[in-house]
Amino acid sequence: TLGADKAYDVTDFVGELRSRSVTPHIAIDGHLSKTGKPRKTAIDRRTLRHAGYAVSQRCRKRIEEVFGWIKASAGLAKVKFRGRARVDAAFKLALAAYNLIRLPRLLGATA
Repeated sequence: TLGADKAYDVTDFVGELRSRSVTPHIAIDGHLSKTGKPRKTAIDRRTLRHAGYAVSQRCRKRIEEVFGWIKASAGLAKVKFRGRARVDAAFKLALAAYNLIRLPRLLGATA
């Protein structure tokens, strides 16, 4: 399987994955077109009916929440550093802060 963002919900990309025997677990782009109709999706019902697709989308949401928190709360939406090493250090520090914020909830879940 291959998980991807809704930007990859394109017929050519999904067709190429299927030709390589890869199941696309791509988020469906449900935006409305200019005419008000829902956008056509390349993901068919045979993929949507499996429980693995739903699990994949829940895992994807949890990962996206981390990046959303880093952008919004940790201030990394617009990086103020230059150079790969400094940006990498800022990103790792933001991830460590996120883990510290989650720690009480994780410890409470095991108790």
